[in-house]
Amino acid sequence: MSTTIQLEEDVRDKLKSFGAKGETYNDIITKLYNVAVQQQLRDLLFSSKDVLTLAEARAEHAKRWQK
Repeated sequence: MSTTIQLEEDVRDKLKSFGAKGETYNDIITKLYNVAVQQQLRDLLFSSKDVLTLAEARAEHAKRWQK
C-alpha cells in the first residue's frame, strides 16, 4: 500500500541528493531511517551520561561491600 507525502521542492531535491541512480524515494527514506537508528544507538551506547570512572566505581564498591 502506497501513500503520498507532500514535500516542498527544495526538500525533495535534498532528499533526491541522498539517492543513487535507480533508487526510489522509498529506498532513500529507508536508507536514511536506518542511518538515523544506527546513530541513535551509537549515541546511547557511547553516552557519558551516568557513567562512573573506574576510581568512582571502586569507591562505590568499597562503600557497599565493606568487610
